[in-house]
Amino acid sequence: MSHWIILPVMLPAILAPFIVLAARYHIGIQRVLSVAGIVAQVVLGLGLAWQASDGTITLYQLGDWAAPFGIVVVGDRLSTMMVLLTAILALFVLLYAIGSGWDDRGRHFHALFQFQIMGIMGAFLTGDLFNLFVFFEVLLIASYGLMIHAGGTARLRAGVQYVLFNLLGSTLFLFALGAIYAQTGTLNMADLAQRVQLIPDDGTVGIRLAAVLLLLVFAIKAAVVPLHFWLPSSYAEAPAPVAALFAIMTKVGAYAIIRVYTMVFPPDLAVTQGLHGTWLLYAALVSVAVGMVGVLAAKKLDRLVTFSVIGSMGMVMVAIALFTPAGIAAALYYMVHSTLAAAVLFLVVDLTRAGRANLDLTAQPPIAGMALTAGLFFAGAIAMAGLPPLSGFIGKLLVLDASFASPIAPWVWGTILISSLISIVGFGRAGSIAYWKSKSIDPDPKAEPADAPKPLAYAAVGGLMTLLVAHTAFAGQVHGYTTTMAAQLFASEPYQATVLDTPGKLQRPEDKAKAAAYDDHTDDDHTDDNAEGEH
Repeated sequence: MSHWIILPVMLPAILAPFIVLAARYHIGIQRVLSVAGIVAQVVLGLGLAWQASDGTITLYQLGDWAAPFGIVVVGDRLSTMMVLLTAILALFVLLYAIGSGWDDRGRHFHALFQFQIMGIMGAFLTGDLFNLFVFFEVLLIASYGLMIHAGGTARLRAGVQYVLFNLLGSTLFLFALGAIYAQTGTLNMADLAQRVQLIPDDGTVGIRLAAVLLLLVFAIKAAVVPLHFWLPSSYAEAPAPVAALFAIMTKVGAYAIIRVYTMVFPPDLAVTQGLHGTWLLYAALVSVAVGMVGVLAAKKLDRLVTFSVIGSMGMVMVAIALFTPAGIAAALYYMVHSTLAAAVLFLVVDLTRAGRANLDLTAQPPIAGMALTAGLFFAGAIAMAGLPPLSGFIGKLLVLDASFASPIAPWVWGTILISSLISIVGFGRAGSIAYWKSKSIDPDPKAEPADAPKPLAYAAVGGLMTLLVAHTAFAGQVHGYTTTMAAQLFASEPYQATVLDTPGKLQRPEDKAKAAAYDDHTDDDHTDDNAEGEH
């Protein structure tokens, strides 16, 4: 059993309370500890991704309790890739927060940042649905604290709306978990994948209801229309580094759909036949359209970026909703691209905010460092709109190619191509107003000149753009890896065998008695009243 796989969760879980208890009044110490922790996460992510690249599946059993009784952490190609992506994104976002001074506007930024990383890492690595719920709640609590960082009425209002929508999702999640446990007697995903296949055809109502509820919960997290209402205000009002980190949070919902609906409820499962219908694909296409129309109609620069996030998540969900290896591979490639592109745009918006009275799309006096900021904005816009030569163009081509065999392929192609044109017009309009037309506006002689952004802030945004360029340059290798990853997801038997067939599990007599009672409870005749009394 490898202990390395638990470290991405344990490291921030230890570091966050230490920062609160020992360095809450010393911002310099907080910065050193936080950066060191994230650098360690990047190193861990690289090591775990390298270990999983040959198909190795790593298992960690908390307390050495074997599944399905114990809590397990599992690392395969998909989970380790998402861990690495999160760590790299967090490093550049944290550097920007330090360079721009955002972290010094509230006392507990770094502690909350670490708790947020803990929740994200745990969601990607857990092998249990209930612990996925637990890490979702860790995400919710930490993200709410980060959202209202540095205060403000508008930020507090958006935070309350964000919490209410996510609490609704959490309630549905609990209902789904209760229905699944009542039907199968387990919440371990590997064990659940085997037990769901044994459900008779005349007893599928409960599990089908649970599968639909789970899909709704994950769709809320992924901001799929019409369950996206929490996102625009939440992301627009959040501090820029927080919004940039939130770019990975919608991917947690997409990851959960990929994981659960390729292993537990795969497309060929008779129990949930029809669940993977075209309705999710239609919802994803509507998300693409709504997001890009929102880009065109936005009156503020931050709102424009938030709607582009909705559109990009719609693109990811289009590929996922195909539920084919080619679709999942395209979705994973585009997922990496959209995370980096959204983070770039959120940080560029903050660079723009620092020198303007507001973020309204109106011509205003030029800002300090406008040439470099404008260049970064247009590069990010090209990436998000899907124009060549950056990875957004390649990602959209992969999605279109994966959808070619779909019965609604004309709708997919038409929606993606038209929405791409709309997004180009929307980004071009916003950039010309915010940066080009500002040249003709004379600055107010009475206004104090704003300070130019710090070099560290520009370096952080430039680092993310460099990653986007690398994601484009190595598109063939990356897509080849995501194709291998998709094949592993649709052939989940090695994952199940690693989690369930481990040596030395339940050796004590009392443990064997628990296992026997567990098997009796989940037997077909467990509904008999007398049997229930004996249990």
